[in-house]
Amino acid sequence: MEQQPGTVPDEREVLARTVAVVMHTAVVTIAVDETVLVAWELLERSGSRHLPVVRPDGRCAGLLDRAEVAVACATPAASLSGLRVDQLLPGHRPAHVHVEQTVRHAADIMSYTEADALPVLEEDGRLAGVLTAADIVAALAGRPAQKEPADTRPQAPPTVLPGLSPLRGHRGTAVP
Repeated sequence: MEQQPGTVPDEREVLARTVAVVMHTAVVTIAVDETVLVAWELLERSGSRHLPVVRPDGRCAGLLDRAEVAVACATPAASLSGLRVDQLLPGHRPAHVHVEQTVRHAADIMSYTEADALPVLEEDGRLAGVLTAADIVAALAGRPAQKEPADTRPQAPPTVLPGLSPLRGHRGTAVP
């Protein structure tokens, strides 16, 4: 259903949408065997609050929060270089939603697990995007979802460093 500019959609209509309509599709990802230092660098350069962790086959292993990575980075530098992102993931299967599930279902999961973001999975378990509480609020406010071109969706599990913008407020040269 197409929204008229300046109109706020009905709450029931928004909650009945599929997660695929509301989620972010172009997200920076990190491989399970990458270091926590690289995770922090990705979070800093991308400006993201959440970092999906993917296995070599592209399946989602979990979702790291900026605060979790920051706490891990407070460890002594000597041990930090050996700390891998998979060590920060919980031992149980992480909360997630599938692309065809409703925003209401996702909001229920987020409320129950006290999460402010969920990885969104395809049927085969591959990462399709990330749904945040901010995405849901934006949809309720009538703002159109920001959709990136399909070719920018996370396709490969390797860590993406080339092409990221320099640190915010950094006056030095960009890292290639």
